[in-house]
Parts: sequence; structure tokens; C-alpha cells
Amino acid sequence: MSAFYSFTPKKSHKLLRCWVDELKIDVRISNPRKTKLGDFKVTGNRMSISINNNLNKYSFLITLTHELAHAFVFKKYRNRVKPHAKSWKLTFRSLMIHFLSPDYFPEDILKVLSLHMINPKASTSTDLDLVKVLRKYDQVESLILSDLALGECFRTTSGRIFIKGEKIRKRYKCVECKTNKIYLFYPFAEVIKTK
Repeated sequence: MSAFYSFTPKKSHKLLRCWVDELKIDVRISNPRKTKLGDFKVTGNRMSISINNNLNKYSFLITLTHELAHAFVFKKYRNRVKPHAKSWKLTFRSLMIHFLSPDYFPEDILKVLSLHMINPKASTSTDLDLVKVLRKYDQVESLILSDLALGECFRTTSGRIFIKGEKIRKRYKCVECKTNKIYLFYPFAEVIKTK
């Protein structure tokens, strides 16, 4: 049995196994990392993927497919193309098309994911609508900055306390309470509401 079976929707196993076997790639389950959900790398002649173990099965499937797309692109082009170039987008889209059905995703995710896949980003975390709908299926529901009202206080995972300010382009201007310094936060930053 593959390590990723218990982390993905059952109907996806056959196709994922086929791709993993075709690529001769190692898939490892990792402890959560703050900066990434998954990772593709090549060491010598060996390709490997690691995926965080704290993802719900839908996030895990999207992330694993994202990383498999990197592996297919690497197999075809080696290092001649950039990681999230057009070739990766096309490959990711062609792999994900197999899963864009109610057999693999609930309707609410499917609707948002289908829109996301028209022009997939380097990270699903930058698509706020996708982040929000996927969070509904997390075992531990977290709070993100966009859930808070302007002027509300929040604490980061490092313990620093901020006041949420106005949105400037894609990020929120927040003031650290202790230093009065301004920091910019993405709307999907996980936070803890404080009083």
C-alpha cells in the first residue's frame, strides 16, 4: 500500500499509483512545514516528493498532483524550464482534469477548483477562494486574516500581536502593537484572534 493512500480520496488511488510508477518517484509524508505544502526534488538520479501530513484529503490530492506535474515536466525537459512555467501549468491542468468531478471533490470545492485550474498559480495558497473552501474540510478549523474585520487584534503563530489595517493591493497593512511598526500580511495568513 502506498504511503499517500490514507491521505487521498479512494477513487484517486489507481491513477495516482499509475503516475508514481511511471515516474519511478518516491512519495514521502512530512511533518507540517510553515512555508510549503509539498515539495519536488531531484537527488542524483532519484526524484522525490514530500507532502505535509496535516492536509485534508482534498488539499493533499491537489498538492500531490501539483508536485507530480513538476516531476513530469522535469522528466521531459530536465532543468531547461522554470518550475511554474507554461509547460508546468499545462501539465498540471492535464493531470487535474482527471479529478475535476464529484467522484473526487465535493461540489463547493469543485466549483472553485475548476476556476482555479483555468490558470493555475504556483501555489494554491495564493487563491483566497480556494483556500477558504478547502479550509472547510480541515480537521482543525483555523482562522485566516481575511476572516477578521478591520481594526481587530490578532496574534501570529510566533506570538506577536497586531491590529488588522486596510488592504493594499493583495496584502493587509497591520500594525504590531508592541513596536507600532507596520507589516504586510497576505489575506490567507493563519492567525489567532485576540481581545
